[in-house]
Amino acid sequence: MDMKKRITLELRNRSPAEIVELVVDNSRSADGEVEGLTDEFTELEFLSVVNVGLSSLAKLPSLPKLRKLELSDNNLSGSLETLAQKCPNLTYLNLSGNKIKELSTLEALVSSVCSDSAEEQPGAQGQKRKRDVDDEGDDDDDDEDN
Repeated sequence: MDMKKRITLELRNRSPAEIVELVVDNSRSADGEVEGLTDEFTELEFLSVVNVGLSSLAKLPSLPKLRKLELSDNNLSGSLETLAQKCPNLTYLNLSGNKIKELSTLEALVSSVCSDSAEEQPGAQGQKRKRDVDDEGDDDDDDEDN
């Protein structure tokens, strides 16, 4: 069964905005792209697209509440930076069984996530540095007590 038809069946007469979890494992993508998933899935938190034949995530819609994404056993080999842009709240990602050969393929995804985290907490590094300095001062105080 193709992916688009499977998503239609999984809706079960509900609107896409009502769907929180969606599993379309073992369906087929005709062109290696995400099919049938739209920006209307605004409440989607969990998506499983295992063994669908995906080779690209270029057509992945914006899924602002998506937290968990299962993409194992597809044909993905790159273009993962799309995930950081379209799924800003993603906390779990399974890419096992894909054609990712080099760790550098994940760098775009990791750097996007890390830079977003740093932007959200601008004072975090400054606080750590302050603690490090305070700790160093504490060591000096301990030496004086001995």
